[in-house]
Amino acid sequence: MPTLDKAPGGGDGLEQSGSRAAYTHTGDEDRTVRRPWSARRVPAALVALVLLGALGMLLYDVAAVRAGRPAMAWRTWLAHQLATRHLDSPWVLGAAAAAVLAGIWLLVLAVTPGLREVLPMRRTAPGVRAVLDRSAAALVLRDRAMEVAGVQSVRMTVGRRRARARALAHFRELDEVRGDLDTALGDGLEQLGLAHGLHLIVDVRRPKKR
Repeated sequence: MPTLDKAPGGGDGLEQSGSRAAYTHTGDEDRTVRRPWSARRVPAALVALVLLGALGMLLYDVAAVRAGRPAMAWRTWLAHQLATRHLDSPWVLGAAAAAVLAGIWLLVLAVTPGLREVLPMRRTAPGVRAVLDRSAAALVLRDRAMEVAGVQSVRMTVGRRRARARALAHFRELDEVRGDLDTALGDGLEQLGLAHGLHLIVDVRRPKKR
């Protein structure tokens, strides 16, 4: 339901300072469509480079020792540390904590799709998957909102579950402006063709007096 804020003193409708409403988008939805999975190229490349470097150095050192050469200083130092340090040593505990955090990070990357900046769109053809960038969706909706009479400026934000418009109206009744914004933005959401409906929140206020 709309909520209205009145400036002190009542009187003419132009003294109204705010009008806000929220409703749930009720367009057609396709619950079978999910957000695409990110390729995770940067984490995969980092893990591969670290493992490649470590295993390469270890393999080279083992081959050198087999050939009669002394082991590298880092492997001698590491073997000494493992043999002399206790399990409650701060260095051991710190290394274990770092390994646990890295493992948790990799598990989170493995079980989450990523690509939080895109919204899946409804399928219009078999085998075709389309997504829309959230910033692009916000720009389209902002342009629709600026076409409403009485709107001076609009700040539009689009999340994964809701779209929010914060508008400033310099003339017309705020309820009328908000009603037109509800209609314009609701139609705009329909035309975006998103697979999952978004909660739309519209907040209209007067500009601050200078």
